[in-house]
Amino acid sequence: MASIRALHQELIAKERSAHEITEAALETIHQLEPKLHSFLAITADQAFAQAKQVDAKLAAGEEIGLLAGIPIGIKDNMCTKGIATTCGSKILQNFIPPYESTVTQKLAAAGAVMVGKTNLDEFAMGSSTENSAYQVTGNPWDVSRVPGGSSGGSAAAVAADECVVSIGSDTGGSIRQPAALCGVVGLKPTYGLVSRFGLVAYASSLDQIGPFGRTVEDAAILLQEIAGYDARDSTSLKIEIPDYSKSLIPDLKGKKVGIITETFGEGLDSVVEQAVRKAIDQLGELGAEVQEISCPRFRYGLPTYYVIAPSEASANLARYDGVKYGYRTEDPEDLMSMYTHTRAEGFGTEVKRRIMIGTYALSAGYYDAYYLKAQKVRTLIKEDFEKAFESVDVLACPTTPTTAFKAGEKTADPLSMYLSDLMTIPVNLAGLPGLSLPCGFDDQGLPIGLQIVGNVLREDQVLQAAYAYEQSTEWHKEAPKL
Repeated sequence: MASIRALHQELIAKERSAHEITEAALETIHQLEPKLHSFLAITADQAFAQAKQVDAKLAAGEEIGLLAGIPIGIKDNMCTKGIATTCGSKILQNFIPPYESTVTQKLAAAGAVMVGKTNLDEFAMGSSTENSAYQVTGNPWDVSRVPGGSSGGSAAAVAADECVVSIGSDTGGSIRQPAALCGVVGLKPTYGLVSRFGLVAYASSLDQIGPFGRTVEDAAILLQEIAGYDARDSTSLKIEIPDYSKSLIPDLKGKKVGIITETFGEGLDSVVEQAVRKAIDQLGELGAEVQEISCPRFRYGLPTYYVIAPSEASANLARYDGVKYGYRTEDPEDLMSMYTHTRAEGFGTEVKRRIMIGTYALSAGYYDAYYLKAQKVRTLIKEDFEKAFESVDVLACPTTPTTAFKAGEKTADPLSMYLSDLMTIPVNLAGLPGLSLPCGFDDQGLPIGLQIVGNVLREDQVLQAAYAYEQSTEWHKEAPKL
């Protein structure tokens, strides 16, 4: 499927209608879903209704925005009024939100065509999209492998051309890691840049909504539409949103790029290291000054995250008790029995594991030893990044230690699975913007991702570095042959 800008040109030139573009996307979904399983729900009726509105505007001679008539997938942890929002969990299998999330509301107002809700690890907890209560999503480059997680459905849908762009959420790497494994662009914005209103919470101080696209420009266009202040989100930043398209310059002269020393070494696949180092060399050839930068506490990101995130999750997920909405156990003996059986039956293994870890870390006698200490380490990690950005504009490193692994390979070993987010987690802890884009393939034809990290609210510099690299290479033009 063509880029947002190319499709926009076809629409205004009346070479294709929004209905035809939507029909083509839904046909691709129909063909691929039996083996890919990217979507939990396909919203064809709504998609055609939205496309009809765009075509009516064009017929009346009205101007349309870049996203009007563009097929988009939405991760199924964002509330969509009148359409089931399950979070990939049995406990929300029949939940129909009575309101719209800010992001989906903005996209609908822009004329984007929602073709469906994408699959995810239950409550966004996972790195492989194998924790969904409903189905396991395949990687479009090799369906026997995982697409990454938790936004695996959103990444796979874009990689497979089931939609032009999609929306995911990123708590510890859940946009960038699947973007790397599926060979697409994924951007986690600065914390607070995009409203979280209507995003079902996992870890509130870490969650952030962001875009997936086949190109850096598509991700920038989507970010432009969803960014901005929202009074309904207490963590939303009240700032003026710049024109991100002005950052898309294929030149890095005068820019400084830091290579995070701690991301290279033990645990990093040699093929991934080789591809990423070659990509960083390319940034230098584009005019950037490249230097090694140490972030000494980077390595503590993983243990810090797995105290803070489960602690916040244990509090956020306390609301699912069978009383207010969602699944309720049948014929409970009493109120306590209803609570315990509802949660035991409604939550999956990984969600239960994280609730228990978080509850333990917050319990009397352990709060200071675990949660408080983790928050202090989080501050130190943030300070390392602040120091790094005193001497460089952006940081570069691998997005993931390996390429996509086989489905089922790590399900029995949670610690091994957690290591998939080793390179991405510190960025969330510091609230920084981070982007993953394709930078090569391993010997089995699986994509490798380069991660570019910027300072707070410097999405412009991240996008510039990513765009310059992308335009000087051919990786983004490769597509899986499904």
